Amino acid sequence: MMIYHKLFAEYGQIASQVLMTKYSINQEKSYENLENTFQELLKYGSIPIVNENDAIATDEIEFGENDTLSAMVAAITKADLLILLTDTDGLYTDDPFQNKDAELIDVVTNGVRQEVRKMAKKSSDSDVGTGGMYTKVVAASIINPIGIDMMITNGKNPNVLNRIINGEKHGTLFVANQKITEDTRNYLVSKINEKGEETWKV
Repeated sequence: MMIYHKLFAEYGQIASQVLMTKYSINQEKSYENLENTFQELLKYGSIPIVNENDAIATDEIEFGENDTLSAMVAAITKADLLILLTDTDGLYTDDPFQNKDAELIDVVTNGVRQEVRKMAKKSSDSDVGTGGMYTKVVAASIINPIGIDMMITNGKNPNVLNRIINGEKHGTLFVANQKITEDTRNYLVSKINEKGEETWKV
C-alpha cells in the first residue's frame, strides 16, 4: 500500500485500502458498512485499493481470486463498467498462445452462454475451469445480469484505460443484459452461497 500511496500521489491522487471477505457481504450490517465506506471514500476523492483480507479469510469466507472480488466490488459500488486487465487483448475463440488462428471476440451480448464458457475454459488451459480467462467470464456472469458492463483488455498498454474511457473499442466487451431487479446484497449472497463445482457458475 505504501507503493500505491507513493505512485498515486505523483498524480495528485489519494489511495485507500479496503479489505474484504465473503463475510462482508453475507452479513447485512457488514454489507451496509462496506457500501457506506465505498461511498465516503469516493465522495472525498480517494481511490479504493481493494484486497481480500487474507489475514482472517478461511475456505468458507474467502473469494479466492481477484476477478470475482472485483465483480463484487463493481456490484456494491453500482459501477457502470468493470475493466479487467490481462496479458491478452480480450476473449479469443481459442487460446491465442497455442492457436495462431484464434480470433478476438469484440462483443458478447445476451449473457454468458455455453459457447462462451467453453472458449474461456480453453483459454485458461484447465479442465476444471479455474483461473485465467475462465474466472473473468464468471465475473461477467455475476455483474451483467444486474446491469453492469464488463471489458477484458490487455493491461500491457499503459494508455488502455484512457482509450476505453474515451469510447474506443479495445478488448472484449460483455454487454449487460438486464437491470437490477432485486436487492443487490441478496443477489450477491445467492451467488457466494452456491456450493460445489457449480460455485460462481455461469
